Amino acid sequence: MRRDRPGEGLPSMTSRIVAVTLNAAIDKTYYMPAWQAGKVMRAERVIAAAGGKGINVARVLRHLGHEDVTATGFAAGYNGRFIAEQVRAAGIGSDFVEADGESRLCLNFMDGRDGSSTEVLEPGPDIRPEDEQAMRAKIRELASGAALVIFSGSLPRGCSPDLYAELIGIAREAGAEAFLDASGAALTAGLAARPAFIKPNEDEIRPWMAGEEGGEAGFRQAAAALAASGIPNVAVTLGAEGAVAGADGRLYRVRIPRIQAVNAVGSGDAFVAGFAFGFVRGWPVERSLRHAAAAGCANALSDAAGQVNPADHERLLREIDVDVLD
Repeated sequence: MRRDRPGEGLPSMTSRIVAVTLNAAIDKTYYMPAWQAGKVMRAERVIAAAGGKGINVARVLRHLGHEDVTATGFAAGYNGRFIAEQVRAAGIGSDFVEADGESRLCLNFMDGRDGSSTEVLEPGPDIRPEDEQAMRAKIRELASGAALVIFSGSLPRGCSPDLYAELIGIAREAGAEAFLDASGAALTAGLAARPAFIKPNEDEIRPWMAGEEGGEAGFRQAAAALAASGIPNVAVTLGAEGAVAGADGRLYRVRIPRIQAVNAVGSGDAFVAGFAFGFVRGWPVERSLRHAAAAGCANALSDAAGQVNPADHERLLREIDVDVLD
């Protein structure tokens, strides 16, 4: 099989990717010898980094070799300044909209006994109408001359439910394509703008599963239905079972190798980054899906979210199967 090399196949047009995290965070991962509810516990190790789904996407894109990446979103208070500084330190363009209050902390407690994860996510700052207006202007500015704008994660408190749909429209008017990785009402409203790619997981896709249809058959049906509704690329990620995708009137089954996961948080974001890497290069869907799945697996081998070792990714590319379903 031909290997995918970072930087291969870049189009002559701009390759800039803008990663949007409206509810940016400081991700803190605590490695505990054992999780015991109601007890005083001491962490063996703590990792703190700029986080939120879009920032994870941006960081993975850099690890995969895509250099022209800019991160934006709302950044508030001391935490917001830390986030912006960490983004710059990672070699990513940092262009955030300041908001009042304090950006959130997202806490992830890893149980050393079985590797299980317990997450506590703060709500983040309250966004005012004038903050939303500043974000509309920022997306219009950054999308101009960009190939792709990726919208990821939850909407902060105070945001209009249809904000993603509006921002996708603004990005398109400025000449960029748009991806959306969200859940719940934010995803439902955002679909009205027909983003070029969505990536619900097995829980997020359930509202689009028909009747009593369940399991993989239900995931296939939902992916096909969303693709037929005007979403060009739909990938339903299934954790250790890989993914089901719908694109170009076809269904695809993505199968991944069994790995010894260290921390699976952020693997969905890495999947989005891997697909985006191929998308801006005009790769066929199968190749982009393979690149995406390898990135998701490589992230799970890292001890922090949004971290991909290029050597792991290169090795895993040879172990991903993408089949066209009848």
